Amino acid sequence: MGYIVQLKNGVYAFKEWTSTHGVDMIAANLMYRPSYISLHSALAHYGMIPEFVAHTTSVTTLKTATFNNELGTFAYRHLKAEFFWGYRFIDSASQRKILMASPEKALLDLLYLTPGLKSEDDMLQLRLDEDYMASEFDLDQVRLYLDRFNSKALNKRFNTLQKVYFND
Repeated sequence: MGYIVQLKNGVYAFKEWTSTHGVDMIAANLMYRPSYISLHSALAHYGMIPEFVAHTTSVTTLKTATFNNELGTFAYRHLKAEFFWGYRFIDSASQRKILMASPEKALLDLLYLTPGLKSEDDMLQLRLDEDYMASEFDLDQVRLYLDRFNSKALNKRFNTLQKVYFND
C-alpha cells in the first residue's frame, strides 16, 4: 500500500521516485503537456533572482491551471502557441531531460504575462542579479526574441528593464 502517488488525475508516479532530487521539475513537464518551466522558477534555477520559489511555474499552450500534490504546487500559465519556443533541454539528477525556458525567454515570458510590470520600480522589484545580467544574460538573443514576439508593449517593458539593469 502506498507505492503509487497521484500527481494529478490520470498521472501517477512510484512513491520512491518522488524523493529524487529535482523530481518537481520532471513532474512539471509530465503533468501538463505541452509545457516548459519558465517565469520565476526558471529565473531561480539560473540564479537570476535570489528568492526561493515555493512552487514550480511553467507555461503551456493549454488553459491556465494549478495542481497540488505531495511534490508541491504546480502552476501553468497560458501562452499563445506562436510564443511557445525559447526552451531547451537541461539535465536533471535522475538523467531525465527537463524542458526549461532559456534565461532570456524566461524573463520575456514573465514580462509578457505580467503586464503590470511597467515602471522602473516594478523592474527593481524583480531583484535580478546584476552580475548575472552583466556577464551571462544575452541581450542579442533577447533582441531576436523580441522581434519574434512582435509586441510593442513587451518591447516597452523590456526597454524599461534595460534602463534599470543595463544603464541604457
